[in-house]
Amino acid sequence: MCQPVLGLMSRRIYGPIWKSTFGHYENINIGSPVVLEQLLRQEGKYPMRSDMALWKEHRDTRRLPYGPFTEPFPTGISYILFETRIGCLKQQVPAETQRFIDSINLMFKNSIFATVLPRWSRKVLPFWDRYLDSWDTIFAFGKTLIDRKMEELEGQVERGKEVSGYLSYLLASGRLSLDEVYGSVAELLLAGVDTTSNTLSWALYHLSRDPGIQETLYQELKAVVPADRYPGAEDIPKMPMLRAVIKETLRVYPVVPTNARVFYEKDIVIGDYLFPKNTLFVLAHYAMSHDETYFPEPERFLPQRWLRGHGSPHHPFSSIPFGYGVRACVGRRIAELEVHLALARIIQAFEVRPDPRGVEVTSVSRIVLVADKPINLEFIARPGAP
Repeated sequence: MCQPVLGLMSRRIYGPIWKSTFGHYENINIGSPVVLEQLLRQEGKYPMRSDMALWKEHRDTRRLPYGPFTEPFPTGISYILFETRIGCLKQQVPAETQRFIDSINLMFKNSIFATVLPRWSRKVLPFWDRYLDSWDTIFAFGKTLIDRKMEELEGQVERGKEVSGYLSYLLASGRLSLDEVYGSVAELLLAGVDTTSNTLSWALYHLSRDPGIQETLYQELKAVVPADRYPGAEDIPKMPMLRAVIKETLRVYPVVPTNARVFYEKDIVIGDYLFPKNTLFVLAHYAMSHDETYFPEPERFLPQRWLRGHGSPHHPFSSIPFGYGVRACVGRRIAELEVHLALARIIQAFEVRPDPRGVEVTSVSRIVLVADKPINLEFIARPGAP
């Protein structure tokens, strides 16, 4: 049974706060948005998700620098945009890109075993070596892209051409060593896999299975976007159903089903409980976004619950798929823009139908929440679409 579902069951059995162990970690689980708000509003200037010990162990073993997810504080490097495409939208994904994506999948999968199993097992079981090898492939891919960029920049400088872009500036400015840039880019590239693509896949999956909602979205799109042009950023605020579909998708399938916080500097008081500093809190986002108290019929895909005048009010912390505060997702605006425009363009051009074989798809946790099998859909071209 996947971890998010276990969190849902534990909340029903034990209430809004419960204790658990995972490997050598002792966790205080938060399964109530009311309690979550109390916790997060006590964050200091530099809140910590967790110690990222397993990721740091790879960096230490390979003598690599930490990146933005393994550094203890925000560094500004998180705003890097890599300024290149890696071919994921091509008909045939390049082999090196596919190896990179597969390595991320394997890293997440084997990190579970590396966390739960005792350290002595690393010498006799394959999971630890697979975990390290996956990270090595991720870093090698990032290094290849950086090296290509370096060659491109050198060529532009030799031709007297002005360079632009944040990554170009960072490489040229010397603010980080090349090794630090390698590490940062590897972690940032990792953060872009299985995020917006999964959200878009889940949205299309449910729209294909509910023609009524899909038709409502299509009619809204037609009313806002003229037939002779593509949807743009300026159209999104005018399409509440489009935004509702994405909000509901992220409620049912939060990309990160659980997150963490550690308060190293102070004790934390929640209700009648005092938690000493260094307590590891696990934020059970999946359990909270599937709580029938705030979302009636929580397993149903009902975008209309997010429309004004529909559904019952929900607690503002019951579904926070991008996090909260200083440690919220720095790429939220880009991700939201990307997934809204992609979905709008697809629905403008195609009617989406479910897999004719009637295959049911469910979610599983692999650190991030993913489909348990490929999502296969039929795309029927709409007449006259641009």
